[in-house]
Amino acid sequence: MPSNQNLQGGKAFGLLKAQQRERLEEINKEYLEDQKYRDEEDLAEKLDSFKNKYAEFDLNDQGEIDMMGLKRMMEKLGVPKTHLEMKKMISEVTGGSSDTINYRDFVKMMLGKRSAVLKLVMIFEDKANGGACKPDGPPPKRDIASLP
Repeated sequence: MPSNQNLQGGKAFGLLKAQQRERLEEINKEYLEDQKYRDEEDLAEKLDSFKNKYAEFDLNDQGEIDMMGLKRMMEKLGVPKTHLEMKKMISEVTGGSSDTINYRDFVKMMLGKRSAVLKLVMIFEDKANGGACKPDGPPPKRDIASLP
Protein backbone atom coordinates (compact mmCIF):
# COMPACT_ATOMS: atom_id res chain seq x y z
CA MET A 1 0.00 0.00 0.00
CA PRO A 2 1.43 3.44 -0.90
CA SER A 3 2.26 5.82 1.91
CA ASN A 4 -0.43 8.24 2.94
CA GLN A 5 1.53 11.37 2.19
CA ASN A 6 0.44 11.72 -1.41
CA LEU A 7 -3.22 10.82 -1.01
CA GLN A 8 -5.51 12.98 -3.06
CA GLY A 9 -8.72 14.36 -1.59
CA GLY A 10 -10.99 11.47 -2.58
CA LYS A 11 -8.68 8.78 -1.29
CA ALA A 12 -7.93 10.63 1.91
CA PHE A 13 -11.64 11.17 2.39
CA GLY A 14 -12.28 7.46 1.85
CA LEU A 15 -9.60 6.68 4.39
CA LEU A 16 -11.09 9.15 6.87
CA LYS A 17 -14.52 7.59 6.37
CA ALA A 18 -13.06 4.12 6.94
CA GLN A 19 -11.35 5.29 10.12
CA GLN A 20 -14.54 6.92 11.30
CA ARG A 21 -16.49 3.73 10.69
CA GLU A 22 -13.93 1.75 12.66
CA ARG A 23 -14.26 4.19 15.50
CA LEU A 24 -18.04 3.82 15.38
CA GLU A 25 -17.63 0.04 15.45
CA GLU A 26 -15.55 0.33 18.61
CA ILE A 27 -18.17 2.48 20.27
CA ASN A 28 -20.87 0.00 19.21
CA LYS A 29 -18.92 -2.76 20.94
CA GLU A 30 -18.96 -0.74 24.16
CA TYR A 31 -22.74 -0.51 23.95
CA LEU A 32 -23.03 -4.23 23.28
CA GLU A 33 -21.02 -4.91 26.43
CA ASP A 34 -22.84 -2.30 28.49
CA GLN A 35 -25.12 -3.91 31.09
CA LYS A 36 -27.43 -0.94 30.90
CA TYR A 37 -28.48 -1.96 27.38
CA ARG A 38 -28.55 -5.72 27.79
CA ASP A 39 -32.36 -5.82 27.68
CA GLU A 40 -32.50 -3.76 24.50
CA GLU A 41 -34.04 -5.88 21.74
CA ASP A 42 -31.94 -6.46 18.61
CA LEU A 43 -29.23 -4.20 20.00
CA ALA A 44 -26.58 -5.36 17.51
CA GLU A 45 -28.86 -4.68 14.53
CA LYS A 46 -29.90 -1.34 15.92
CA LEU A 47 -26.32 -0.26 16.52
CA ASP A 48 -25.40 -1.33 13.03
CA SER A 49 -28.20 0.73 11.59
CA PHE A 50 -27.26 3.73 13.79
CA LYS A 51 -23.69 3.45 12.57
CA ASN A 52 -24.80 3.55 8.95
CA LYS A 53 -27.17 6.44 9.59
CA TYR A 54 -24.50 8.38 11.43
CA ALA A 55 -21.98 7.76 8.67
CA GLU A 56 -24.42 9.22 6.13
CA PHE A 57 -23.95 12.63 7.71
CA ASP A 58 -21.12 14.84 6.56
CA LEU A 59 -18.97 14.50 9.63
CA ASN A 60 -16.38 17.09 10.62
CA ASP A 61 -12.71 16.22 11.13
CA GLN A 62 -13.45 14.94 14.62
CA GLY A 63 -16.02 12.58 13.16
CA GLU A 64 -18.89 14.52 14.70
CA ILE A 65 -22.04 16.04 13.27
CA ASP A 66 -21.74 19.80 13.28
CA MET A 67 -24.24 22.44 12.26
CA MET A 68 -23.36 22.20 8.55
CA GLY A 69 -23.53 18.41 8.57
CA LEU A 70 -26.91 18.51 10.23
CA LYS A 71 -28.15 21.18 7.83
CA ARG A 72 -27.15 19.15 4.79
CA MET A 73 -28.70 15.98 6.18
CA MET A 74 -32.00 17.68 6.96
CA GLU A 75 -32.09 19.14 3.45
CA LYS A 76 -31.30 15.72 1.98
CA LEU A 77 -34.17 14.23 3.96
CA GLY A 78 -36.48 16.95 2.71
CA VAL A 79 -36.95 18.56 6.13
CA PRO A 80 -34.81 21.70 6.00
CA LYS A 81 -34.44 23.44 9.35
CA THR A 82 -33.61 26.97 10.39
CA HIS A 83 -30.34 27.74 12.16
CA LEU A 84 -32.22 28.11 15.42
CA GLU A 85 -34.08 24.82 15.00
CA MET A 86 -30.80 23.05 14.35
CA LYS A 87 -29.15 24.61 17.38
CA LYS A 88 -32.09 23.32 19.39
CA MET A 89 -31.83 19.88 17.80
CA ILE A 90 -28.15 19.65 18.67
CA SER A 91 -28.57 20.87 22.22
CA GLU A 92 -31.48 18.45 22.65
CA VAL A 93 -29.15 15.58 21.79
CA THR A 94 -26.08 16.79 23.69
CA GLY A 95 -27.90 18.28 26.64
CA GLY A 96 -26.41 21.63 25.68
CA SER A 97 -22.87 20.50 26.45
CA SER A 98 -21.61 20.77 22.88
CA ASP A 99 -22.45 22.31 19.53
CA THR A 100 -21.61 19.09 17.71
CA ILE A 101 -23.21 15.67 18.06
CA ASN A 102 -20.79 12.83 18.60
CA TYR A 103 -21.65 9.22 17.95
CA ARG A 104 -22.22 8.38 21.62
CA ASP A 105 -24.72 11.22 21.85
CA PHE A 106 -26.36 9.95 18.68
CA VAL A 107 -26.66 6.37 19.96
CA LYS A 108 -27.90 7.54 23.37
CA MET A 109 -30.51 9.63 21.62
CA MET A 110 -31.62 6.76 19.37
CA LEU A 111 -31.80 4.26 22.26
CA GLY A 112 -33.13 6.74 24.78
CA LYS A 113 -36.71 7.21 25.82
CA ARG A 114 -36.82 10.93 25.10
CA SER A 115 -38.04 11.93 21.69
CA ALA A 116 -35.53 14.36 20.27
CA VAL A 117 -36.50 16.03 16.99
CA LEU A 118 -33.50 14.45 15.24
CA LYS A 119 -34.56 11.02 16.47
CA LEU A 120 -38.08 11.55 15.13
CA VAL A 121 -36.69 12.59 11.77
CA MET A 122 -34.41 9.53 11.65
CA ILE A 123 -37.20 7.13 12.61
CA PHE A 124 -39.59 8.83 10.22
CA GLU A 125 -37.01 8.52 7.47
CA ASP A 126 -36.64 4.80 8.18
CA LYS A 127 -40.39 4.26 8.01
CA ALA A 128 -40.72 6.39 4.88
CA ASN A 129 -38.08 4.30 3.16
CA GLY A 130 -39.37 1.08 4.59
CA GLY A 131 -35.74 0.10 4.83
CA ALA A 132 -35.86 -0.57 1.09
CA CYS A 133 -33.61 1.09 -1.45
CA LYS A 134 -34.29 4.74 -2.07
CA PRO A 135 -36.20 5.76 -5.19
CA ASP A 136 -34.30 7.77 -7.76
CA GLY A 137 -34.80 11.47 -8.00
CA PRO A 138 -35.24 14.07 -5.28
CA PRO A 139 -37.06 12.99 -2.15
CA PRO A 140 -40.66 14.13 -1.89
CA LYS A 141 -41.00 17.41 -0.04
CA ARG A 142 -42.33 16.90 3.47
CA ASP A 143 -43.44 19.49 5.90
CA ILE A 144 -43.03 19.33 9.64
CA ALA A 145 -46.77 18.71 10.03
CA SER A 146 -46.37 15.26 8.48
CA LEU A 147 -43.85 14.16 11.09
CA PRO A 148 -45.17 11.64 13.60
